[in-house]
Amino acid sequence: MLLLICLSPGVNAQYTEVINSNRPGLAVSAYALGSNVLQAEIGGFYEIQDHSLLNTESSIVGTDFALRYGLYFETLEVTYEGTFIRQDIQFNALGGQSDVRSNFTRNRLGLKLLVFDPYKNPKRSKPNLYSWRKNNLFQWKNLIPAVSLYGGANFTIGDNPFYPEDPLLSYRAMVATQSRLTPKMVLIGNFAYDRISTDFPEYSYLVSISHSLRNPRWSIFVENQGIQSDRYADVLFRTGFAHLFNADFQVDFNIGASIKTTPSRYFASAGMSYRIDRHRDRLVKKKEASPTSNKRIKKRGSRKKRNKARKSDF
Repeated sequence: MLLLICLSPGVNAQYTEVINSNRPGLAVSAYALGSNVLQAEIGGFYEIQDHSLLNTESSIVGTDFALRYGLYFETLEVTYEGTFIRQDIQFNALGGQSDVRSNFTRNRLGLKLLVFDPYKNPKRSKPNLYSWRKNNLFQWKNLIPAVSLYGGANFTIGDNPFYPEDPLLSYRAMVATQSRLTPKMVLIGNFAYDRISTDFPEYSYLVSISHSLRNPRWSIFVENQGIQSDRYADVLFRTGFAHLFNADFQVDFNIGASIKTTPSRYFASAGMSYRIDRHRDRLVKKKEASPTSNKRIKKRGSRKKRNKARKSDF
């Protein structure tokens, strides 16, 4: 999820020296990329579904992708996300008749803004020079999360068989949280209200825990997703790994399943993330001392000299 967790962002800026990807899971980091960073995240997946009530079987092939860009403000990011699938569905109750459906199941554009960062306080980010334990093991204060707010829009293109009654435009709101439990472990939570203004609004949550291994180029994750709407409800689980090839490129793999049989779902996904890094740190200019303040310094200096001269007279 966040590959090199020990280099987690957030001391004073969003930018990190290594790529900050939302893959291999679906949970979204609370932190932005940093200004002038363009990032692409893309993957392919295969899924098998079996609906016990409708007596249908499906195989799904698809791709999901995201384009992310860090705007001028370090805390602001714009993101385009898409998922396009082809579903081959067989109706066993109708003598094995089949159908093919294809379109976007996710097609949205949004902005994410960090509103609270517990590591912005420099005292919080300082290491303890006297205790290895306090620097490396879990502490209750580590549960205090960074928090970001997301607002975006969904676009339903053409005659979409997956959202047949939805209008062209609907809306999405989300709160994303992120806690660095230890230098190698990160907890991410997403709480979303999606497809607002449609007849079937959707509530969902994502909880993901990522852990970097002894070799920090490797990380593993476990994720739980819950979805609730009148159209579809489910609870999903995923697990997988990511590997960093260099500071700007990582690959990943994950598998997952649902706990329901209406439908049952089993899926696997592999992907990659790559960034074009044009980030530049901004230097903060120090305020120059005014002529009046220089005069005050000189006067204080002359007073000290006069006082020393008086003392020497005695």
